[in-house]
Amino acid sequence: MGDRVRLHVKGLTYSERPTGAYALLLESETDKRKLPIVIGAFEAQSIAIALDKMTRPPRPMTHDLFATVMEAHQIDLKEVVIQDLQDGVFFAQLVFERDGEARTTDARPSDAIALALRADCPIYASQSVMEKASLAESEAKVASVQPELNEDELPDGDPLETPETALALSKASTDTLNEWLDRALEQEDYELAARIRDELNKR
Repeated sequence: MGDRVRLHVKGLTYSERPTGAYALLLESETDKRKLPIVIGAFEAQSIAIALDKMTRPPRPMTHDLFATVMEAHQIDLKEVVIQDLQDGVFFAQLVFERDGEARTTDARPSDAIALALRADCPIYASQSVMEKASLAESEAKVASVQPELNEDELPDGDPLETPETALALSKASTDTLNEWLDRALEQEDYELAARIRDELNKR
């Protein structure tokens, strides 16, 4: 187990920039490092429904349907592993079992976690992913809703003020990116923090 870390879902944050993306915030069980992953609105809704055990949509969502089919065919989802990070893109695997035989299949982390919450199975990340993408406990605070940002406090040329966020990040110096990362974390903007972190990792 030394080559991977057990994670728990801590919450979702929302950003209106640039396309209404969400950041799924995971936390390690041992040292409380945070792992933010940018996901789409549909996957965020599905995860939010799974987290709220009392909420039942009038019709089953895609992840509910998949979980029901697995149950009908006696397929047990044993665990989910976020195993790799390449060019800012996370890769995950589903580990499932049927008739005593274990198998794996590739999946997006958002889909894998939506299923893991429904199956109540553990979520892990490889140590390499945590080393590349996690934030220390001192750097991140959990937020279920993103607060309003005070633009007057932002430095000139901040990507928060720029519609072309990716372009702004690519042109910024490493020192500037680190400054923006600190500011994004202070504002609990995990979606932007994840994008800045990915740009720093590319360098």
